[in-house]
Parts: sequence; structure tokens; C-alpha cells
Amino acid sequence: MPEVFAGLVDVHYGFIDLYSDPDGSGDESDDLLGARRGQANGLVGAQVPHQLGMVTGLHTGEVPLVVTWSEGAPEVDEEWEDVVEVSVDLSTPDLTIATFESAYGCTIPQPGWHRARYCVAGMDEGQELDTPEDDETAPDRYLLQLWPAPPGPDAVLREGSEIAAYWHGVARGEE
Repeated sequence: MPEVFAGLVDVHYGFIDLYSDPDGSGDESDDLLGARRGQANGLVGAQVPHQLGMVTGLHTGEVPLVVTWSEGAPEVDEEWEDVVEVSVDLSTPDLTIATFESAYGCTIPQPGWHRARYCVAGMDEGQELDTPEDDETAPDRYLLQLWPAPPGPDAVLREGSEIAAYWHGVARGEE
């Protein structure tokens, strides 16, 4: 599965956004809770058109993120503790990965409706660490898999961390 982005993403406040910019405004929504409100999962919100709002365990620091694109749904690898899926309309092939102060670009082969699978490992450990010291690295890591697919309901495929369970509850209005 081709990688369209792989690198360390500088997070602040425990979030990463991915969005397409159909009107060229460069605007993204900053409503972190609203992006996930009413969904089954609380890790990746898709309630804002053309945008995904993803939660990280680490509050501040660099986390590894890989974004892949394929023509069909990949297998779910056992290495990931938490796995969720949403649908998103990526209306342009050029995407922006954005955090509080940083932005990174990536390009997918085709725009349109996609399924997005967010895979997470070490989220509880990242939340416990909060902010790494200079000699520490983030214990959590993230994979976002994209493939063309018609819109469908979001889904929790695997729940293994306490912080994921908490965010799922927030999205469902249980917290």
C-alpha cells in the first residue's frame, strides 16, 4: 500500500487534522468535539465536510504518523490496539495534515469519497507521558489508511486502550 505521508508530526493539545480544501480558503474547523459528536467512535471525527479530526494520546510533542492510500480496503493488522473507520469526502487530491502550529502536505491519486481507517498503538502510554522530555520519544504511533469507497457509518473495529474508550464515550454523549 503506497505511503502518501510518513513522518513525525508535531502535535499540541493531542490532535491532528487532515483536510482537503475545495474552495482554496485554507480554512479548517477547530471544533474538536463537534467533529466527533454523535459518532460511534471518538478517535477520528468526520462530521465536518472534507476534514478528519484525529485524537492522539500524546498531548504535546512529535508522534509518528503514516498515511497510506490503496484502491481497496486493506486487512486490519493485529499490531494496532485501537482501530476505527469513518467516511470522508476528500474533494481535492492535495491534502493538508495540520496540527496546532504545523502543517504537512500529501497527495492522493484521486479525490472523492473515501473510507478512512485510523489505527493506533500506545495511546494510553502517550497520554500518560503527556509531553516527552528532550531525550524521550513518543510511545504512541498512528496509521491512517485511505481508499475510495461510498459513504457509510463510522465504526469501532477494535478498542484496546482506556483513552480510546473515554473518547468514544465523549462522542456518544456518555462522558
